[in-house]
Amino acid sequence: MTVSLCGRKVFVRTFGCQMNENDSEHIAGVLLRAGAVRTDRPESADVVIVNTCAVRRKSEEKLYSYLGRLSRLKRKRPFVLGVAGCVAQVRKADLLTKLPFVDVVVGPDGYPDLPELVVRAAEAPEVRTELGPVWREIGAEATARENPWSAFVPVMEGCDNYCAYCIVPFSRGREKFRPLANILAEVRAAAAAGALEIQLLGQNVNAYRDPGSGLGFAGLLDAVAAVPGPAWIRFITSHPKSFGDDIVRAMAASPKVCRALHLPLQSGSTPVLGRMNRGYTCEGYLGLVARLKESVPGTLLTTDIIVGFPGETEDDFQRTCDVLREVRYAGIFSFRYSPRPLTAAADIPDDIPLEVKRRRLVELQALQKTIQVEANRAFVGRDLRVLATGPSPKGAGRFSGRTEGNLVVNFDAPTDPTGRFLTVRITGSGPYSLHGTAV
Repeated sequence: MTVSLCGRKVFVRTFGCQMNENDSEHIAGVLLRAGAVRTDRPESADVVIVNTCAVRRKSEEKLYSYLGRLSRLKRKRPFVLGVAGCVAQVRKADLLTKLPFVDVVVGPDGYPDLPELVVRAAEAPEVRTELGPVWREIGAEATARENPWSAFVPVMEGCDNYCAYCIVPFSRGREKFRPLANILAEVRAAAAAGALEIQLLGQNVNAYRDPGSGLGFAGLLDAVAAVPGPAWIRFITSHPKSFGDDIVRAMAASPKVCRALHLPLQSGSTPVLGRMNRGYTCEGYLGLVARLKESVPGTLLTTDIIVGFPGETEDDFQRTCDVLREVRYAGIFSFRYSPRPLTAAADIPDDIPLEVKRRRLVELQALQKTIQVEANRAFVGRDLRVLATGPSPKGAGRFSGRTEGNLVVNFDAPTDPTGRFLTVRITGSGPYSLHGTAV
């Protein structure tokens, strides 16, 4: 069924991670192919799609606050309001009961159907949250990229790990892998459009297996690196238990694979990791880090940390701090534990008082800030290759970019270098960014 949205103005708001950002590119692309046009303001939109994240309770609370603002806007000027993504998938029809002003609820497998759902919403609200067993291809031709120089390319979706705290298997379903040929076709299309950087995406990206040949993630890295054009290849998110030595070798073998890696730890305590059902020990994680640092020197690591998981003792927490001191991450994403629906941990008493969680999070973040101040200071005086990403929030005439190690750099330049590589001489540093001048 061909559906036309000719001339309708569409606004897409994104909550969440890189996968959600890529999903929003797909959502926008599907609607634009049906004839819609983009607007950067919900006040002028005929269709508003809110793409959601369910990983933390706080992210869901932010969503409901934002939807409340949209409901007031909708009373003044009617438009079709859709909730997409992970919250839509988990909450399903309950969203329509809780939020009767919502017209469309659509999960990740339903994005190709959005034009039809938007048209039918004029008659009655609709929920589309079935998760199919195979990949529903969207591809480059229906992807409205945010910029031409950096391309998200999904390689798999879902997760089979069922970590005790994690809602992803319920919001994204079981693991599904995209055919290698289709991935490479999208990489080539992005390269032809001028992409300098490819970011391979998946909830457990290093679990990838080509459905046809069985080729693993290391082979995928080799194949993507062989595509002419893009200079940098990144991938996110990796699970430590799936990170084999073949992936370490593939990283070391290709200068295109960035010396930057997000490797979630979650806790430095092996007993806590066991209760989390993470599938590795702290000792095993540190062994992987040691192999990475030896084989791929200069790699900057980032991680995720949860404080206050049920049963976490003060000693468990201090072990996590010890890992930060040993690994010296370039950055962390740290959160207080909050129970999520459907997960195994939701049935475990949340026995860590809120004030203890808060205190541990503040202590952890203060330690990490000290580590980053020291690490970033070591870059002062060096010339670094930077991919410029746009104007800097640090002041007029300044620009921002990222290094191969994914460090943020704010710099002065005589002309706008957005979307290009350039060399920046680092003249200063702080805990969260570097500062410099284009050479």
